[in-house]
Amino acid sequence: MAIAAAVVIVPLGILFFVSGLIINLIQAICFVLIRPLSKSTYRRINRLVAELLWLELVWLIDWWAGVKIQVYTDQETFKLMGKEHALVICNHKSDIDWLIGWVLAQRSGCLGSAIAVMKKSSKLLPVIASKYGEDLGGWCTRVGRGTRGCELWRSIRRVGDSFFPHVVFELVMSEMVASLLFGWKNCFGKHSSSVGNLLSETAVIGWSMWFSEYLFLERSWAKDESTLKSGLQRLEDYPQPFWLALFVEGTRFTQAKLLAAQEYAASAGLPVPRNVLIPRTKGFVSAVSQMRSFVPAIYDITVAIPKSSPAPTMLRLFKGQPSVMHVHIKRHLMKDLPETDEAVAQWCKDIFVVKDALLDKHVAEDTFSDQELQDTGRPIKSLLVVTSWACLLIYGALKFLHWSSLLYSWKGIAFSAVGMALITFLMNILIRFSQSERSTPAKIAPAKPKNGGEHLETISDKQH
Repeated sequence: MAIAAAVVIVPLGILFFVSGLIINLIQAICFVLIRPLSKSTYRRINRLVAELLWLELVWLIDWWAGVKIQVYTDQETFKLMGKEHALVICNHKSDIDWLIGWVLAQRSGCLGSAIAVMKKSSKLLPVIASKYGEDLGGWCTRVGRGTRGCELWRSIRRVGDSFFPHVVFELVMSEMVASLLFGWKNCFGKHSSSVGNLLSETAVIGWSMWFSEYLFLERSWAKDESTLKSGLQRLEDYPQPFWLALFVEGTRFTQAKLLAAQEYAASAGLPVPRNVLIPRTKGFVSAVSQMRSFVPAIYDITVAIPKSSPAPTMLRLFKGQPSVMHVHIKRHLMKDLPETDEAVAQWCKDIFVVKDALLDKHVAEDTFSDQELQDTGRPIKSLLVVTSWACLLIYGALKFLHWSSLLYSWKGIAFSAVGMALITFLMNILIRFSQSERSTPAKIAPAKPKNGGEHLETISDKQH
């Protein structure tokens, strides 16, 4: 990791880590106390609370790195964004497409209710999670002594299996930290014993996503079909406009994956892609089937990087280096989609053929000339939130240091140094795992033309 980025990562990591744990605690309390009484009220509150965390990442793009996101769409679509439920599909072009989506949601006023379908093993922001040790079964926590912190977690435990599969231990610096972050082992029982089944739903980012009703899949259709169906059905009574994001390509775009997709398409008699991967349609078909009655629109988003701009990465963001992203948005009415699953799957494939041609045109013209450029501005809200968090945490840190005299002993200094090194290490994992070349490799094999579509879905289901 570059030194300049490391200097920035330590304070930003501490800010995000501590504020995120505060957000997690508030969300957990609301989940236990408010959701059983009124799910609608809980969702409204959680939307505001989650936004306080997501805005820190929006600030990273808007105010720290100064990434310019230029939106191309028609005026009607632009006015409707954030005012209706929408299923969002997008090509997976860059390392930070998910952040671009959050910025668009924030501009549209629905950041707190932006939801995504994600793989369980995702480590988009591994503030606590890391992959190391999974193959060996993870590590176990020690048996807790006493009852501190148990009552909240005992209350959560009443919801049973819907919560605990998403709870893991990872890095525990002391029993007190374990109590504050996760609760004691004797509160969680067997569910807290290992990180062998590491999920993306870990503290800070992962828990906030879980409380916000993100859908986590294992990328095995036999296991995911019922999970996706039930998760989508739960959104029917969502009280405010939401976006559900679905990357139907299933993985980030790289040249190696493109070559594999081209090889498969040529052997299967399909249109050979040049700028996108072949979409995996089962999840999309299920989403349309379950959401057709209460989601009026599909936002077809195409992301491109102009020739004059370097591709944005997490490392560039932390180093404060700007980039430019072009975003094309086309709105499709859900009611205009075909009725049968097979026809919906073909519709999705056809959309990506059109998207491929649109990206060809962008390569030639370096812009999306078929739509007008909309002024999205740069709202000051994220700057105010980060500034407020920073002031609050600095004040709290000064009070804590004065009370504990932590920096007046070699033991305290060593503890602080280890903590900062840990933050740097975890944020380095974030950068490494956000890089597209480290994402899931494509596993596409040649297929007979007559079975092309079915064979592709079978291969996609087996990817990890």
